[in-house]
Amino acid sequence: MKPIQVGLLGIGTVGSGVFSVLTRNQEEIQRRAGRGIRIHTVADLNTARAKELVQDNAQIVSDARSVIQNPEIDIVVELIGGYGIAKDLVLEAIAAGKHVVTANKALIAVHGNEIFKAAQNKGVMVAFEAAVAGGIPIIKALREGLSANRIEWIAGIINGTTNFILSEMRDKGLDFAVALKEAQRLGYAEADPSFDIEGIDAAHKATIMSAIAFGVPMQFSQAYVEGITNLSAIDIRYAEQLGYRIKLLGITKKTPIGIELRVHPTLIPSKRLIANVEGAMNAVQVFGDAVGTTLYYGKGAGSEPTASAVIADLVDVTRLLTADPENRVPHLAFQPNAMQNWPVLAIAEVTTSYYLRLSVADQAGVLAEITKILAGHSVSIDALLQKEANEGENKTDLVILTHETKEKNMVLAISEIQELKTVFGEVTKIRLENLS
Repeated sequence: MKPIQVGLLGIGTVGSGVFSVLTRNQEEIQRRAGRGIRIHTVADLNTARAKELVQDNAQIVSDARSVIQNPEIDIVVELIGGYGIAKDLVLEAIAAGKHVVTANKALIAVHGNEIFKAAQNKGVMVAFEAAVAGGIPIIKALREGLSANRIEWIAGIINGTTNFILSEMRDKGLDFAVALKEAQRLGYAEADPSFDIEGIDAAHKATIMSAIAFGVPMQFSQAYVEGITNLSAIDIRYAEQLGYRIKLLGITKKTPIGIELRVHPTLIPSKRLIANVEGAMNAVQVFGDAVGTTLYYGKGAGSEPTASAVIADLVDVTRLLTADPENRVPHLAFQPNAMQNWPVLAIAEVTTSYYLRLSVADQAGVLAEITKILAGHSVSIDALLQKEANEGENKTDLVILTHETKEKNMVLAISEIQELKTVFGEVTKIRLENLS
């Protein structure tokens, strides 16, 4: 049987990994797919580099549109990234009747609704396993493996850069800026790391998982996003003393009044497996009503781990090429006519627990004032840590862990606490999830 012909748009880090793995494991992949999968043409502006990587094993062009227009190409793999030209090329490939595989989480999270509708109308597939958590097959698990379940929540460490930085801060007591420089030196962080450290990358991925888990449209614009730039090494140390670790989590939950979709630093009990995911590794914890808790762990980025997911999509598309479009696995797990428009909750309406750190006067009555204010806003205390004041100082750190309460209650309480003359500076607030 004639091999499936693939057009590869972009042969950077992931593209070169796709070419390498597909070439190296060609026989094994063919045994699984039922026919060969061959890269027919590579489009890249840097044709000299592309030729160096590919040699004579594929055609090299600089114009991506020539790949889309080539009638010999069955599947287009988009590895350019970003929202701009990548969106145009994906929609053009769909219009030309090509199936599409992409690793572009930003594109899917922001424009996925439009892209999937176009693909459904044309009867083609858009596969995007590599868009979330690199080589971890979390999309397939959510879309197929857990299809018997009512998914209740997902919590994931889905950005390796920030997890590496937080691991360095915890292990070595480094401040954020120092840990970031180390991440950049080792190649874990870009020269401009904003997308990672501000939580945007993780929010793209959380948006995709939320849509698949709950059968709702992509709602990236509604996500609450908070990065790690304001985290202090002292809070990581205090959290450790209280039995917690701080991770940047992407969290999505379905509640009776709407969907939570949020990314922020989070305290997790150190006994949880996900709390012990260190370095640049990723992990996603999913809770389903039938299966309970499942955990998916592995490399979330890198050339060959991401290529593993891209090629898995190529195999899936190859297997389903002759299937009736109505009998294929839906893009977002649920049948298109069964999707629901559940609202995303504003962060003020989210219920969770909190870690608070306050710099307070070292004198009698301070704690009583603070607990009175918290109680007045329906916030109850779960645990308390008070450090001894250094000799000669009249202030000390007070750390409070609360039970669950609405965010708006906590914000009002903190605002009132900061008016006290016995409280100095800003109150540090970090959300806490037990993930039980």
